[in-house]
Amino acid sequence: MKKLMAFTMSILFALATASTVAYADPMKSKMVSKSSVELKSNMQKLWEDHITYTRNYIISALADLGDTNDVAGRLLKNQDDIGDAIKPIYGDAAGAKLSALLKDHILIATEVVKAAKMGTKDELSNASNKWTANADDIAAFLSSANPNWSQRVMQDMLHKHLEFTTQEVVSRLNKNWAADVQAYDNGHVHMLIRCEDRWNREAVPG
Repeated sequence: MKKLMAFTMSILFALATASTVAYADPMKSKMVSKSSVELKSNMQKLWEDHITYTRNYIISALADLGDTNDVAGRLLKNQDDIGDAIKPIYGDAAGAKLSALLKDHILIATEVVKAAKMGTKDELSNASNKWTANADDIAAFLSSANPNWSQRVMQDMLHKHLEFTTQEVVSRLNKNWAADVQAYDNGHVHMLIRCEDRWNREAVPG
């Protein structure tokens, strides 16, 4: 699974905070800042869900467990929840666009997992290429929303996230459980800590 969940919570934190400046009205400034704080808190929960259900899906799909479809449905709902969370600040259209990109990200990921499991190299290559293109689309969307996040930086972050997720899938297929756990831990740290550093340094545009 080469590219699951495209995205990081601090990316959206940055999107939220981008709207907290340049208000002359102090009351409006306070309201927007409050919304940004709430969004940051919500995103922490939503991206923890994203990580958790992505992990659960990989395990269930590769083992043909009975909960695979239910886990996939919950993971897709998470993408709607993330899009809904940014609507109060960025508007309904932006929220819907983000959800659509993230849902494509998940749906393509299921194709990657299936192809990897079946060992069909051509299908795996095609699905992997689609997954990379989707990640690049997400990077372009984020860059257009907040000028502090360069498209190149976003691509690098998303591609690295996909790399760790791919390592999870490959390790589980090879029954290398230690490597599987390590890949998950690495991906978790990459999403929640390294991106938090970018939130601290690059949240406000200008």
